[in-house]
Amino acid sequence: MTADLAVVGAGPAGLAAATTAAGLGLDVTLLDAADRPGGQIHRHPAGGPVPRAARPLVRRLTGVRHLPAHHVWTVVPDGDTWLLHAVAGPDEAPAAVRARAVLLATGAYERQLPFPGWTLPGVVGAGGAQAMLKGGLTLPTGPRGRIVVAGSGPLLLAVATTLAAAGARVPALVEAADYTAYARHAPALARNPAKLAQGALHGGALLRHGTRLLTRHAVTAAHGTTRVEAVTVTRLDADWRPVPGTGRRIPCEALAVGHGLVPQLELATALGCATRRTPDGTPALDVDAGQRTSVPGIWAAGETCGVGGAELARVEGEIAAHCLAGRRPPAALARRRARMRAFADAMAAAHRPGHGWTDWLDGATEVCRCEEVTADRVREAVTDLGARDARTVKLLTRAGMGWCQGRVCGPAVARLAGRDPAPDRRPLACPVPLSQLAHPPGAE
Repeated sequence: MTADLAVVGAGPAGLAAATTAAGLGLDVTLLDAADRPGGQIHRHPAGGPVPRAARPLVRRLTGVRHLPAHHVWTVVPDGDTWLLHAVAGPDEAPAAVRARAVLLATGAYERQLPFPGWTLPGVVGAGGAQAMLKGGLTLPTGPRGRIVVAGSGPLLLAVATTLAAAGARVPALVEAADYTAYARHAPALARNPAKLAQGALHGGALLRHGTRLLTRHAVTAAHGTTRVEAVTVTRLDADWRPVPGTGRRIPCEALAVGHGLVPQLELATALGCATRRTPDGTPALDVDAGQRTSVPGIWAAGETCGVGGAELARVEGEIAAHCLAGRRPPAALARRRARMRAFADAMAAAHRPGHGWTDWLDGATEVCRCEEVTADRVREAVTDLGARDARTVKLLTRAGMGWCQGRVCGPAVARLAGRDPAPDRRPLACPVPLSQLAHPPGAE
């Protein structure tokens, strides 16, 4: 059976695209790696209620063939159709879906910039901390429950507010950027008053919980023996370089840290889809006004096109669905997309990591945790062995050859090599049993 459209990813963009396309008469198959729809933003515990914001889209899934727990590892052309190969369920069974068009809504993952002590137990990703709470899990905070939230990006405000509301003590929110940078994008701010109101709401909530906001500061070290016990917070200059003599210790039992989000592009780049550089230096898919990529038959929506939040992702998904159905998208959708994309670009520019952050690394800091590659080894590959990009560093040091395949350490390794991160290019988007590579279903 050949579907009209296969959508990869059931976050806001994928749900909006799938349900809108089905409502316009297309036969739609929705594949998602998670067990439940909603993506990271609408994550909910097993057996728990679907978050209110996602309910309208989830209810409309009745007209869509929904395949949860399907990890799509490649998309290949097959005549005038596309063949999507997936690893399905806990038994890693092979699965294949054939479709005339594909929409990629694979979202984004968290960017981590290493620092001494970041491998200690109790140091978690900022988005990961929020996901643990949404999934019904508890954080390893110890009896006092003190969690420092640090890094850069608007996600930190939401994470700190969520943690504080759940009963954790958040002594400090440490933001590497300076919020005054938004003033350089006044027109985009004026067109998105709801975003400003949302930020003020989070700020007010943190003030009520006694959380101190430290802008242009960063956690430059975590301390502890068997787990994190304190962090050093240091003031940064305009290029994110630590200012000598400004470090201070903050006791805590956990640290939630993240420096923005990185679009997940493996499936798209394997197909040859063109990318662009966003204002914060990360690669994202280059799409036209109808959300088409540079490869005919492949469309994209949401964070794969540049991180901009759930509302923008939904709008892009709806626009793509209308174009896939051969219809002109409503003009109001195009205007909303332009308005929210302008704000997303302003946000990315304001939180772009400065190159000076590498100064807070000491030689023994593990940049690649999977392969235990230190900053000294990466720098040696660059200065002594002539490496000029992350790929060459990988060949010389094994940085990026571990389980995460460079998703965690890739941006840091690229910067230590003096380059902006390149788009992910890998033949397999997730681990695949060898048996499936030998005999993929549908390949005959």
